[in-house]
Amino acid sequence: MKKTLILAACGFFAAGAAFADPALGTWKTEVDDGAYAHVNMAPCGSNVCGTIVKTFKGGSEYNSPNKGKQIVRGMKPAGGGSYAGKVWRPSNDKIYVGKMQVSGKKLTLKGCVAGGLICASQKWTKLN
Repeated sequence: MKKTLILAACGFFAAGAAFADPALGTWKTEVDDGAYAHVNMAPCGSNVCGTIVKTFKGGSEYNSPNKGKQIVRGMKPAGGGSYAGKVWRPSNDKIYVGKMQVSGKKLTLKGCVAGGLICASQKWTKLN
């Protein structure tokens, strides 16, 4: 009986890892206004949020005032690697309606205005 419970628990945890949210992990942003960042995507309740953990300018790491701030906010999974929530653009300090699509080690993040009719996007690359 004890052996059966241990095997069942191992199977449960293995299944959880296999179904982990594809957006979770650390992502490298595109260059925006001469700088880029590493963003850690983690659960925030039942959604996904992204916090800036490292910042770079001219290829060198620097201590930006944006480190530690949340750039991806409340992205709700919609299935198939799609998410909807909000994004913050540090260069103009504005929050936009956000859309996110994850495909393997690529993430497309969109910030939209006018009810989602006009969007700007970035392609991020997964680091881990």
